[in-house]
Amino acid sequence: MYRRLFAALVCCALLGAGTAAQAKTSPGAGKAMGTVGAPLTADIPRITDDRGRVLTLRGWNVEDKVHRGEQALSAITERHFKDLHRNGFNFARLLVFWDDLEPEPGRYSENYLRRIERILDWAHKYRVMVLIDAHQDVFGPAFSHRGIPAWATRTDGLPFTPHPEDWFSEYFEPAVQRAFTHLYEDADLQRAQADMWRVLAGRFAHHPALLGYDLINEPMGELRPGEDLLTAAARIEAEQITPMYNRLADAVRSVDQDSWIFFEPTPIVGEGVPTALGRIDDPKSVYAPHLYNTAMEAGADYDPAAGWIEAYEAAVTVYPRQYGVPVVVGEWGPLNNELPNTGRFYRDTLVSLGRYTSGWAGYVWCYGGGYCALDDTGALRPNKDRTAAPYAAAVAGTVTAESHTPETSTYRLLYRAGHGVTEIRVPAHPGGWRISITGPAATPTPVLPADRAATARVPARPGAEVTVVVTPR
Repeated sequence: MYRRLFAALVCCALLGAGTAAQAKTSPGAGKAMGTVGAPLTADIPRITDDRGRVLTLRGWNVEDKVHRGEQALSAITERHFKDLHRNGFNFARLLVFWDDLEPEPGRYSENYLRRIERILDWAHKYRVMVLIDAHQDVFGPAFSHRGIPAWATRTDGLPFTPHPEDWFSEYFEPAVQRAFTHLYEDADLQRAQADMWRVLAGRFAHHPALLGYDLINEPMGELRPGEDLLTAAARIEAEQITPMYNRLADAVRSVDQDSWIFFEPTPIVGEGVPTALGRIDDPKSVYAPHLYNTAMEAGADYDPAAGWIEAYEAAVTVYPRQYGVPVVVGEWGPLNNELPNTGRFYRDTLVSLGRYTSGWAGYVWCYGGGYCALDDTGALRPNKDRTAAPYAAAVAGTVTAESHTPETSTYRLLYRAGHGVTEIRVPAHPGGWRISITGPAATPTPVLPADRAATARVPARPGAEVTVVVTPR
């Protein structure tokens, strides 16, 4: 997504406020690290499953932004989930749109709900966990995008001018900004949004593929006269978005007590600025920022010396440390995938994400060019194939350390065993994989088959120190 105006506004605000120093680099910043995931950030909790196992989510966004109405979601097929599984991924962030779910006030589309259910059934078949994301781009169809229905869009007659060459800048059009204000503050729209979530969560709460709900994609808001973007974003997050999340969390919990609730900051965190969101009063909440480099979105190559990834990590970890919540990055990945430093970008990003997140969803799992993860044949495109690697999908115990060395495709996990079975996921590989286990594990060293994804299950005596090493054969 192109964010040139957004970047310019943030840059000016940072310079004017003298706050660029907020984006301090983390320990080890600027060092070329050869392993992904080490050292672990111990003061940020991890997502767990209903058995208490520590989960790691590796996956992609799955979407259909083209079809609407009776054809909505028709571009998503079983093949998407079969290919996710083949490449070892266990997670999908599924984009759904309120305007398709509730085309008229109080009338919910049963056809749309059935299509979501069919997608969840495919996900379950291929052992993929799904996050249902209430997606919006530039608010919704009133502005020729998707998301909040036109009947729930109020602009007070303010102007809107399209910017097809830089659609993200349309968020700064007066009509779009005012529409967000009404969504946050009008009592009837608050009720309608909460009712929408009660319908979604009530329908899918018990589906075995359902992991959780992302309450709204990339929320934005309205700048007041004389307010710079940093000040506006902090006010909007603290005074409007935080109360919205707590309302919607309450709505979800009225019908679903168990699933995780994901919530996002404004996109300003991508510029190395910590969020001003307040506490979300739910014990199973997940902070879910996005990771986009504005310069790369506009076509530039990755510049390792600029320290952008380090600045992003420093900014994005402030909130989860303060409030003790897990982190899952809901979108990331560059548009241009084959510039000279793109491989270094993937390596550095995966190293960083491995330090502080419970997982991530790349953008986007489709077939073709641009952001698509796969080419037309279904093969991972160059550099995006770096995301397919062995990992511990579920750890029965406490993770001590884990790392992945891309040069040798070696994955290493150290953990203190609890009750249950640890699961190691691997993508399809021409020679298969060898799993070496040291410590009092109850099974011999397994060899995982070639040319298909597989899962190794590792039981161990509670309290045992276990080391698992995965290497290609």
